[in-house]
Amino acid sequence: MSWAMDELEARARRQLDSLDTVNERLAAIVETETSPDGEVTATVDGVGALVDLKLSERVSKLSGSDFASLVVSTAHAACHRAFARRAKILEEFNTEFTDLVSPGEYAENAGSDDEGDTNSVK
Repeated sequence: MSWAMDELEARARRQLDSLDTVNERLAAIVETETSPDGEVTATVDGVGALVDLKLSERVSKLSGSDFASLVVSTAHAACHRAFARRAKILEEFNTEFTDLVSPGEYAENAGSDDEGDTNSVK
């Protein structure tokens, strides 16, 4: 293979590796939050889906609206932390990926059009 093809293939592999890594990191996000009184513990994944909910026996003493409010606020706090982690991962990825898609030396050489090139249309 030519140098240009080797460089193109290596850059494509780095980009795919970077995509795989960010997907794994995003899929691994799990955040758990417990209400201040310890009555509700909510666990969410990286997209904010509730994956676990634990309730203490004390929740039976709460009114329906207080119980609902406590569950929602606790799950919301867990989502907030999950989304903050997600944003940080994506921010790091965007910075890294920008460097990986920069054309570099290959594009500078491949994009030049020599005056003597008989295939050029002018």
